[in-house]
Amino acid sequence: MKYYLICGERSGDLHSSNLIKALKMKEPDAKIRGIGGDLSKSAGMKLHAHYKDIAFMGFVEVFLNLFTIFAVLKKAKKDILSYQPDAIILVDFSGFNMKIAAFCKEHNIKVFYYISPKVWAWNTKRAWKIKKLVDHLFVILPFEKEFYQKYEYHVDYVGNPLRDAIANFKPNIQFLKTHQLSADKKIVAILPGSRYQEVTMLLDRMVEVAFDFPHVQFVIAAVSNLDSSIYEPYIRNNVKIVTDETYDLLRYSRAAVVASGTATLETCLFNVPQVVCYRLNGFKCTVYFISKSYCR
Repeated sequence: MKYYLICGERSGDLHSSNLIKALKMKEPDAKIRGIGGDLSKSAGMKLHAHYKDIAFMGFVEVFLNLFTIFAVLKKAKKDILSYQPDAIILVDFSGFNMKIAAFCKEHNIKVFYYISPKVWAWNTKRAWKIKKLVDHLFVILPFEKEFYQKYEYHVDYVGNPLRDAIANFKPNIQFLKTHQLSADKKIVAILPGSRYQEVTMLLDRMVEVAFDFPHVQFVIAAVSNLDSSIYEPYIRNNVKIVTDETYDLLRYSRAAVVASGTATLETCLFNVPQVVCYRLNGFKCTVYFISKSYCR
């Protein structure tokens, strides 16, 4: 069969790649094309476009990049029609993917959605739209199944893929030595997110805490899909950087300062106390709240 997958940011790329691996195990000859990242490509996806082309965060950033987003959307629709997949699989990223779902419904292409849009959090009536456009929905939170039953829509609860990712994580026992971190000093992780807008808006404020605790080791969790020059200005005596080693970092951390999003749940699953940060562009305000393990 031919599948077309679409994800729109780094965590979605992780989930997409694991989904591709599972599909390949069931169907070794499956052909997979779509919008994804390096992980999806390594798992077997032929990239039509990279998610970096559409990974914008916040109302202002999305508005300023509307032409780019709509250009990618237009090209994706054209590519889907040319590819003629047996099914399209949408992974999270609801703003973009729901437009793709509507387009595919018009062209009688089966639509499967993995990781439900958070309609239960706001504007619950959007559940009717999902029911209309999506042939089958796979949810990762147990209460979502009951939520959709109110709309007479049967969905499958498949568990949270982050649990699988952490269960399969193989710790680097040389992590502290490799990054010249002391086992005798406390380590606090700084997780500023994986999108350019997140990092540039949050990291300067997050790193400020290091000034108040000069004897604590602060470590920034960088990601390789962003240029290292974004992080380098924040290196100082008690602030270091590691790249693509977030789970190893959390394993040794006593606490964490985390950008609101997928990383907050990952931090919870490592049972690390955290301060969650979010900054609104335009209003220039930052919201902090403490969450030790809201995923319990």
